[in-house]
Formats: sequence, structure tokens, C-alpha cells
Amino acid sequence: MANSRYHSGVTLVEMLVVLGIIVVLAGIVVTVTLRVDTQSKENALRNAFALVGSALREYYEAKGQFPPQAERNPANALAHIESMCQELRLVPASRQVLDRLAPGVVKGEGGSADLRSMRDPWGTVMDYVCLPDSTFPELISAGPDRQFGTGDDLSNKGVR
Repeated sequence: MANSRYHSGVTLVEMLVVLGIIVVLAGIVVTVTLRVDTQSKENALRNAFALVGSALREYYEAKGQFPPQAERNPANALAHIESMCQELRLVPASRQVLDRLAPGVVKGEGGSADLRSMRDPWGTVMDYVCLPDSTFPELISAGPDRQFGTGDDLSNKGVR
């Protein structure tokens, strides 16, 4: 009779193969999760753009013009968006539309209910520009990188 020894256990190669499979699956899950997160934030931003667009139309119906803001300087984005929000809140129909914005988009400044700024889903203040020759004002988000003037900026007029 032959002496045979049976070893029960896992070899190093088998452990590395299983570990490799786990790493690949975790990478896929992380990639899909980040993509879904970005898409949901972009959808929330589009919804905010649509609601603010409705508020701007209501303002235009009441005043015959859009809130003025001809300066295109993202360094002053907070002043631009606060000015727009203050103007929109003067018209009751616009105020009603603004009140439907998600709490994460509209932030109260200094506890005052009438002094508000709007932030994109990434937490950056949005910019508002209404050039004299434009047919409709532009709302601009700095996008995921939170820097204005880069390729991922988003606007109510499309990707900038």
C-alpha cells in the first residue's frame, strides 16, 4: 500500500485568485456608485434650473424684464445669485416657485428668510448672468470640480 498524505488547506495561489476577484468586483461597485451619484446630482441640478427658470418667467411676466446682472465674473457669484434671489422673492408668483426648491439648493444667509443663495448639489454657489442682449438669463454651476471656467461647468443653457 502506498502512503498518501492529503493536505487540506488553501494554497497561496488560490488565495490570490480569490482576492483578485474581490478587488475587481469592488472596483466595479465603486465605479457604478460614483457614476450614479454624479448622474443624480446632475438631475437635481437640472430640476433646480427648471424651477428657477419658472420663477424667472413669473418675474418677467410681472416686471417686464429679468433681474439685471450683466457682469460675467464668477468671483462675484455669491453677490449675483443673492441679488437674483432677492429680486425673485419680490414677486409673489416667483417666490412661490422658489419655495419649491429642495432645501439643499437654497441656503439662508444670516438666518434671514429673504436673503438666500443657491448652491449646486456639490455645495458651490451658482452664478447668475443676464446680459442685455440675451433672451433668457443664464444660471451656471461650477460642476463636480467646484471651479468655474472648467470643462465640467453646467448651465441652464447646456454644458459650458
